[in-house]
Amino acid sequence: MGKKFLPITNCLFPSYQSPFRQLEINNMTLTVRVIAPDKTVWDAPAEEVILPSTTGQLGILSGHAPMLSALDIGVMRVRANKNQDWQAIALLGGFAEVDEDEVTILVNGAERGDKINLEEARTAYNQAQTLLNQVSAGDRQAQIQATKAFKRARARFQAAGGLV
Repeated sequence: MGKKFLPITNCLFPSYQSPFRQLEINNMTLTVRVIAPDKTVWDAPAEEVILPSTTGQLGILSGHAPMLSALDIGVMRVRANKNQDWQAIALLGGFAEVDEDEVTILVNGAERGDKINLEEARTAYNQAQTLLNQVSAGDRQAQIQATKAFKRARARFQAAGGLV
């Protein structure tokens, strides 16, 4: 008599499907919207999103668990598919919600990297850095304002293609 082989499944729970297998079956795309008070900056499908959360970089793929996160001033990166380059968007703080492959990002301000003039962004970054270095250590309010201005200038410069 020949040997019988079991099919490759989870023998303890035959009806269980791995979430990784489910990801392969799904469409693998997210619907991503970046909404600022004055305009919608991005509204398109994407395969992957990287956000500047207040606790660090946050990567989101299809099938991500529902969540809400505070966003810091920084650069968001979006990739429509593996064959395309990353698109950079400078975010000026806000919130991101992930729910059923929909990513909604509400921000105080945003600007696409391809719309930012690199030389203007470089000049603003250098000026903000100089101002931050010149602020008196005793003037707490001026330090906070200079730090925010520096973060905004750095995010715009990075999104435009400077400071990788």
